[in-house]
Amino acid sequence: MTDIKLINIGFGNIVSAGRVVAIVSPESAPIKRIITDARDEKKLIDATYGRRTRAVIIADSGHVILSAIQPETVANRFILSKDSHDDG
Repeated sequence: MTDIKLINIGFGNIVSAGRVVAIVSPESAPIKRIITDARDEKKLIDATYGRRTRAVIIADSGHVILSAIQPETVANRFILSKDSHDDG
């Protein structure tokens, strides 16, 4: 049996840690282009609840997830999730 590690990305939204490829900031032009392309391909998941996008999470399926919490916060939760499951 494999453990599925889940990461809270804000407002009760959760993603599978094993599917995350990258957690990035949305400010750069290439990331904005990735968001636009994902929207056009119907692979954009907006989990911001109308707030400002602070983190963009890219999944191995090509889905792009928008979060209203900082990329560092998401990354720390990702690391804490890995550490807590590695111990035992």
